[in-house]
Amino acid sequence: MTHVSVRRGLLYVSIAATAWGTGGAAGALLRLSGGLDPVSISFWRFAAGAATLLPILHFLGRNRDRDWDRGHARESRRYGRIAATGVAMAVCQTAYFAAVASSGLAVATVVTIGATPVFVAAAARLLLGERLGAAGLGSAAVALAGLTMLVLDGGPASFSAAGTGWALLSAAAYAGVTLLNRAFSAEPYAATFGGFAVGGLCLLPLALSGGLLPDGDPLFFWAAVAYLGVVPTALAYVLFFTGLGSVRATTASVISLVEPVGAAAIGVLAFGERFTAQGVAGAALLLAAVALLALRERREPAPVTG
Repeated sequence: MTHVSVRRGLLYVSIAATAWGTGGAAGALLRLSGGLDPVSISFWRFAAGAATLLPILHFLGRNRDRDWDRGHARESRRYGRIAATGVAMAVCQTAYFAAVASSGLAVATVVTIGATPVFVAAAARLLLGERLGAAGLGSAAVALAGLTMLVLDGGPASFSAAGTGWALLSAAAYAGVTLLNRAFSAEPYAATFGGFAVGGLCLLPLALSGGLLPDGDPLFFWAAVAYLGVVPTALAYVLFFTGLGSVRATTASVISLVEPVGAAAIGVLAFGERFTAQGVAGAALLLAAVALLALRERREPAPVTG
């Protein structure tokens, strides 16, 4: 079982969210260089993440205490949680891309990322007994307002019933991943590896139908796949799942809202995108709300799970 301090848990979740923010840029490079669709890119992301963690998991398996191996019922529950994590990851990715196709990137991002902490807060209250309180809920609301300002950024929004539905399904799936790994926070490496392996298998048929191998420079493509698999995938999810051992599920999901801030900054610095005054204000509002929520979490730590 992996337990960390609240301070370290907050740091891990923050690093994970920052690393996730670089995943969009890596995915864009893969799409431009290899001509693959988003589902195929997600498959390679899961596959590379699993390949990164496999030798680490093997090393840990040879040196860890094996008490948890006793009992077929316990093993079945453990594998069930890992399988559920993988399926939820695959649903989250696929539904998100369907939302992008129906409503566009901005709306899909706002609804998916914005709805996740709402789902997590409601379910965590019912299932885990977590309470944010008035101050915590206020910080979460301010963070969602900042997210909306940042991502929509004054541009046109194209809502559709289908796109909104897909985005909410993606948010619900990711909320499930967060809650499951908050309730059972032991063995983050095993949970992450298993999630990638199961999720990759779920995405493989869709990836094969859309084309699995790149058309462009293979060296550049595989370098981008390696980065995507190591930093915003293997590293980020292990840190996130480890942080969930000491941080409330709702707090972790709100901190994850900073992901678009990093993505927006990379868009400005690397791709020449425009960052308006509304976007700057939204990013500042979001970061301030997340910082306040993190300070509250340190003063009122959540009970350890596992």
